Amino acid sequence: MRLWKAVGDAAFVLLVSALAVGPIARLVRSARGLLRWRRQLGIWFALTATLHTVLILNGWARWSLRRFLGYEFVPQLGREARLEPGFGLANLIGSVALILALVLAATSSDWAMRRLGRPSWVWLHRLAHTVLVLSLLHGSYFLFIHFTESFHKAVPSDLDWFRIPFLITGLAVVGLHILALGRGSQLTQDASTGPG
Repeated sequence: MRLWKAVGDAAFVLLVSALAVGPIARLVRSARGLLRWRRQLGIWFALTATLHTVLILNGWARWSLRRFLGYEFVPQLGREARLEPGFGLANLIGSVALILALVLAATSSDWAMRRLGRPSWVWLHRLAHTVLVLSLLHGSYFLFIHFTESFHKAVPSDLDWFRIPFLITGLAVVGLHILALGRGSQLTQDASTGPG
């Protein structure tokens, strides 16, 4: 379990790093050199998130869609039951985020930008923000809800240390985008009114 969780945490760090580069470069001129790393960070996020998913499917879920969606055989009931409320939904949300991330990674090239046309490519790559929101929802379930009291297991005594950094970094990236958006509109307004 620790390996797929560690890989998932690494994927999240790569995602927030990729999404923080743009607003930081917009807010701090000297940081514009970071923009050249954004594409690579995004691609590595998609690859790491894929590895996270494969480790879960191959390890815990044993390639069973039912198990991946939270259904397990319960001997006391004599049948399969959904043991964790929200578990399947959280995995579906993570799967949608992964599919979008793979589309973005596949189109993260100058060739793809030329083929799609810049406006379409830019629209498509703004879906990275959707990937962030979906990843925050997916991660929040597993960090804050999954390990709560349920009828078949006790709450683990050691809560995940990544809970608070996860929230802080996710919200910080959202805050950076809002701040940069405000700064961008201020720059546009200043440019349109001209000096004086």
